[in-house]
Amino acid sequence: MSAPQPMDMNPVSTGIDVLQRGGFVPLRGRRVGLITNHTGLNREGHATADLLHAAPNLQLAALFGPEHGIRGALDEHVPDMKDEATGLPVYSLYGARNRPTAEQLAGLDTLVFDIQDIGTRFYTYISTLGLTLEEAAKHGLRYVVLDRPNPLGGLEVEGPLADADQLSFTAYHRLPIRHGMTVGELARLFNAEKKLGADLQVILVEGWRRADFWDATNLTWVNPSPNMRSLTEALLYPGIGLLETTNISVGRGTDTPFEIFGAPWLDGRRLAAALNAREAPGVRFVPVRFTPKSSVYAGQACGGVNVLITARHRFVPVYTGLVIAETLRRLYPQEWEAARFIRLLANRAAQEALLAGESAETLTRSWQKDIEAFRRRRRPHLLYA
Repeated sequence: MSAPQPMDMNPVSTGIDVLQRGGFVPLRGRRVGLITNHTGLNREGHATADLLHAAPNLQLAALFGPEHGIRGALDEHVPDMKDEATGLPVYSLYGARNRPTAEQLAGLDTLVFDIQDIGTRFYTYISTLGLTLEEAAKHGLRYVVLDRPNPLGGLEVEGPLADADQLSFTAYHRLPIRHGMTVGELARLFNAEKKLGADLQVILVEGWRRADFWDATNLTWVNPSPNMRSLTEALLYPGIGLLETTNISVGRGTDTPFEIFGAPWLDGRRLAAALNAREAPGVRFVPVRFTPKSSVYAGQACGGVNVLITARHRFVPVYTGLVIAETLRRLYPQEWEAARFIRLLANRAAQEALLAGESAETLTRSWQKDIEAFRRRRRPHLLYA
């Protein structure tokens, strides 16, 4: 019997790896503010903040932290603080403010962004990207993105586009839920479509292909936020995450967030049977009971389901989330607070169709022209084949 063949892996270097290898030349002589968190690491696990702080040809003067803080440990509003490793001030971009002030930017001539995204519109790191890019343009600062792979790959695009009147910190721009872009590509799209006129530079990832999921990169997985603990959870998030503004626990406060969901009023066996009967591609549902230790329904026993991806190449996360929403609406019309589903869906026509009882298939067909238009919109800003 022949030995199993290893997965085809490209040696991937992220933006910080490329910048470091080149001696930080694009930042030479610059006074830098770094927007980063614990995911800002090179291949050897050294923090971008420490690398820039030690670089002899630039001055790192300030740090800016997104949701979950500079070290990624907070699941609440993030305060300003001092970074113990560098002694630099850390200004929060999540809490009292979500963009840097003129006073915080005073004396800087460059902002650098190095944060790992997970490829979903309502994950707030890309909102921080957009808002800080706006401020860089407003104050005449150069903006440098140290790019990183999209863990969900760069080919698939899925879900309704956010309505213009539904934009928020969880929907910064008119994107589909799964956008299939890197943060560097998004910065280019934001800069062009919002006509910001920022002096933008992207330090490209080397070795990443659009078809690659995270496990093809051989890069170390670092939880981008406290409840995003694996590639599986990241892939489930565009669909399961939609539920969490309603009265459903999505597993926060358990060991497997976004792999389970439920509520005290929910019958897991009934729901799992109904969902499996829908035969959504690449996924099965197993009834479970769980008691979250924190977040929604903390300390309360919940009936629910475990979501199992059985074939990743066939799995369609947003469609699966809509199948779940459609089924909850049908089985629990009184209990499930479907009106709150729009907060992350961010598309009024899709929400109204869901409330009217339309199927996930009908909903998905309804925005295909918008998806095709988005593919055309994003094409000039893509950086990888």
